[in-house]
Amino acid sequence: MSGRDSGQQDVEIDLGGLFRAVWDRRVKVLLATACVTALAFGAAKMIAPDYQSETRVLIESREPEFSGSNQAPQAGADRVFDESGILSQVQVLRSADLIKQVARNMKLYELKEFDPSAAPSALSDLLVMLGLRKNPLELPPEERVLNEFNSKLQVYQVEKSRVIAIAFTSKDPKLAAAVPNEMAKVFLALQSGAKLDTNSEATRWLEPEIANLREKVRDAEAKVAAYRASSDLLPTGETTNFATRQLTDISTELTRVRGERANAEARAAGVRSALASGRAPDTITDVVASQMIQRLKETEANLQAQVADLSTTLLDGHPRLKALKSQLEGIRGQIRTETRKILTSLENEAKVGELREQQLTQQLNAVKAQSAQAGEEEVGLRALEREATAQRQLLETYLARYREATSRTVENATPADARVISTAVVPNNASFPKVLPITIVAAFATFLLSCVAIMLSELFSGRALRPVSEAGERLPVRSRPAIAASVAETDLDAPDSAVESVPMESEVAKFLAADDAPGDDVGAAGDAAIAEPREADFSIEAVAEHLRATGVRVAISVSPGGDEGSTATVMLARLLAEGDQKVVLIDLTGSACPTRLMARSAQLPGITNLLAGEVPFTDTIHADRFSDAHIIPQGDADPRQAMRGIERLKMIIDALTNAYDLVLVECGPADEMAVEKIAGRDSAEIILSAPSISDERIVEVLTGFGEAGYRDIVLMTGQAETDPDYPDRDAA
Repeated sequence: MSGRDSGQQDVEIDLGGLFRAVWDRRVKVLLATACVTALAFGAAKMIAPDYQSETRVLIESREPEFSGSNQAPQAGADRVFDESGILSQVQVLRSADLIKQVARNMKLYELKEFDPSAAPSALSDLLVMLGLRKNPLELPPEERVLNEFNSKLQVYQVEKSRVIAIAFTSKDPKLAAAVPNEMAKVFLALQSGAKLDTNSEATRWLEPEIANLREKVRDAEAKVAAYRASSDLLPTGETTNFATRQLTDISTELTRVRGERANAEARAAGVRSALASGRAPDTITDVVASQMIQRLKETEANLQAQVADLSTTLLDGHPRLKALKSQLEGIRGQIRTETRKILTSLENEAKVGELREQQLTQQLNAVKAQSAQAGEEEVGLRALEREATAQRQLLETYLARYREATSRTVENATPADARVISTAVVPNNASFPKVLPITIVAAFATFLLSCVAIMLSELFSGRALRPVSEAGERLPVRSRPAIAASVAETDLDAPDSAVESVPMESEVAKFLAADDAPGDDVGAAGDAAIAEPREADFSIEAVAEHLRATGVRVAISVSPGGDEGSTATVMLARLLAEGDQKVVLIDLTGSACPTRLMARSAQLPGITNLLAGEVPFTDTIHADRFSDAHIIPQGDADPRQAMRGIERLKMIIDALTNAYDLVLVECGPADEMAVEKIAGRDSAEIILSAPSISDERIVEVLTGFGEAGYRDIVLMTGQAETDPDYPDRDAA
């Protein structure tokens, strides 16, 4: 006997199955697509066409060239060109005043298109009478036109630009082009008029302000003049007064006198030093520069030349030589005398400079005192001058603005800060409805939604899922035609053959491994199991104890005797539930014997409904009438339709193992091939429920399972006995 737990197995989406499901229903998909396409085409052709045209306006500064050419740029002049400024102009174009002006200019209130509420339909009157809709005639005609106009108007900023687009939709193509052009015209007129009003208001405000400022400037300048006169602050320049200028002049003169005196003293010291040391006076600059000294030096040179000439012919004692030498000595004495005069002159010059310096110093001190007093008085003078200057500058500014505003008060002097760069033209093609795009989109959407709906149905029903082995390989899945063929070959109404309609291949997450005994020993094992069949304990209680001890999670019960074996399986489930085990039994028999024994009604949804995708998982699990066990009954769905979801059976069993201690599948009189298709080979415990079956029949069944590769089979030959606590256990 095998007691190994089944493991969970991964599943994947069968893409081929999804596309096959769509292909199988291709007629319905194409029919639905064709119907919706025809309806979309007809509806699009029946709708009255709308025409749309667009005008584009560029927001830019349009100041005249002559204005502001000599002026500094005004702060905030470009404010209208930022993002918020452009959006503000968009709101101006959507304003009620502008729209009303356009409506009056074009007499739109006379057109029925702009006042459809004037002739309401019977349905509209009925809704108004029932109070479900407000009576549109209660609004003034102008408001109704305004609301209809706004529903047809689109004003937006072209992305990343200063361009505003004005789009209008109308049933009349000419009107669709005329309205945006008229809106642009009114917008430019409003902008220009607003600037003209601003200049006129500025002119009216500046006139009294300028007159007042002129009086203030006159008073301020008079105060400055009076203060200067009273304080003796006579102006001598832009930044100095008389006292300051006098102080500067005296300081400059004093510096010059001090320099001359120092120069005279230095020259006198040089002459004095030369005389004291006996140096030749002709080396001194002041001596050489004297005219007298120069003449005496020339006379001395002539006498020296005569003495030298006569010395060659006369002796030293000759009277002629003596006379010349005496004259030479006299000349040299005169030179020394003249040098002393020069020294005296230089000394006198130095003394005069010293006296002049003393006088200038005295004058400087006196002027300093006057300058200090003048500085204190200048504080008040500068305050008055600042006030006068501020008033004068303000007056000049106002005068400049007044002149500029006056020049712009005439018509066409202030163009709007916008211009039309693209005018609306009469459209030739309707903007709505676009028949071809609507038809194509409707067809594509219908086709796509139909395919998605079919695929979702396949996914939710589980028919598009297939198992993957532990090694990552896909398990083989028999195609639907093959399963259908196997079902067609069986009699679904016969109890003994009903098991052939049980799903043979499915997805599952866990398997139990079987022992690795050689296949050749199967017959011997079967014979050993039946050698003394009545000596061993094959009762229901013994099988229940074996299942508890081995911890089996999935057990497949085969009942060659039909309903009698199925009844024993029901008793096994109830006995296990009494032992505090959570047990669920799946009825895969053709006779629905377990369903009659355990379920409260034969019409409860069950395994066939779950495989057909008719009910959710939880609606198929029901409680046993006489125990804590649960049952998934046979159900009342079409078996052939249930076979289309046969691949979900193993996944269902695996899901139940996560919630129950034991999943017991009753297959009725199924053979080894059917069991192999349900549970696989060595993946679950096989129970042969064979009460009142001959030994030869048991040996035959065990031999068949052994040849199919099943090593350990649990034999249960116990009869269903009446229990005092459950008198109806054998009543089914």
